[in-house]
Amino acid sequence: MNENLLQVKAEITKVLRGKEDCIDQILCCMLAGGHILLEDIPGVGKTTLAVALSRAMSLHYKRMQFTPDVLPSDILGFSLLDTKTGEFVYRPGAIFTNIFLADEINRTSPKTQSALLEVMEEGSVSVDGVTRKLDAPFFVIATQNPTGASGTQKLPDSQLDRFFIRLSLGYPDHTAATEILMGHSSGNMDSVQAVLTGETLLAMQKKAEAVYTAPELIDYIVTLTEATRGHEYLLQGISPRGSIALLKMARAYAFYMDRDYLVPEDIHAVFLSVCCHRVILNTKARAAGLSAEDVLSKVLESVRIPLLSPAR
Repeated sequence: MNENLLQVKAEITKVLRGKEDCIDQILCCMLAGGHILLEDIPGVGKTTLAVALSRAMSLHYKRMQFTPDVLPSDILGFSLLDTKTGEFVYRPGAIFTNIFLADEINRTSPKTQSALLEVMEEGSVSVDGVTRKLDAPFFVIATQNPTGASGTQKLPDSQLDRFFIRLSLGYPDHTAATEILMGHSSGNMDSVQAVLTGETLLAMQKKAEAVYTAPELIDYIVTLTEATRGHEYLLQGISPRGSIALLKMARAYAFYMDRDYLVPEDIHAVFLSVCCHRVILNTKARAAGLSAEDVLSKVLESVRIPLLSPAR
C-alpha cells in the first residue's frame, strides 16, 4: 500500500477498530476527489471516522447537524446589510471548509438537501448571483439513518449520484467490540496525529488520476455499466456520472495499492461501493428478495474480464 496513506489508516484505527475495509474505500474515495455517504444506525463511529480523517490529514473540518429547521443559508452563507456602509456583506456558511460532515442528512428538508448539489458537483457556492469557489481539497461526508427511519426524507437520485461511494460501517466484530470495552480503542481523539497535509493529498490526487488505464479496461467499465441499463431486475441503471466515478475510484485504488497502472481487480474492488446506490431495483427484484448488491454481483460475474497484453 501507499506509505503515506498507510500512516493515515494507522492513525484512524487508533479510534475506530475493525473497519479496515471501509477505511480503505474512504481513503481511495478521497484520492479520487469524491464525496462519501455513510448509511448506518447511530453509534457505530461515523462521526468519529470523519473527525479522525480531518486530524490525520491536517484538514479543516466542520460538522452540521441536519434537522428540519436547517436552511440553505446556514450551509451556503448569506448577504447581510452593513448599516454603516449601506452595502451587503457576504457571510460564509459552514460549507467553507475541507471536510464538511452533513450529519443525518436525510432528516432535513429536500430544499436544504438540494443546497449541496452545486457544491458537490462543481466545488463552488452561488449566493445572490455571485459564485465563490471552495478551497481544495474539499469533501462532503454525509451520514444518514436507514431509509424508513422516523422523521427522514429520502435523498433525491440526483444527489445520491453525486456521492462517489456509499458505505455501511456496521457493528464491530466480537474482537473489536471487546477491545473497545477494554479501553484499547477508547475514542480518545487526541491520540490521532497529523501525518499528511492537504497539499500532499492534492499531489497524490494528481498521481492517482494519471494511473495508466488500458483501452480494454475503459471498454470493460463501459460494458459493466451498460449491463445495468435495461437489466431484468433494475428499473434504473448506472449513469455516465457513475461510470466516471467508477474509473476514478479504480485508478485511486490502484494508486492506493502502490501501482501506476490499472488491472481488472481494481475495478472489482470498488464496483459495489460505487454502484449500489446508483441503481433502482424493480418489483421483480424485490419480489425475489434480491438486494442491489446481489444484482450487481451477478452483473460483475456475467461480463467477461478482458485479457491485457503482457507488454502493457
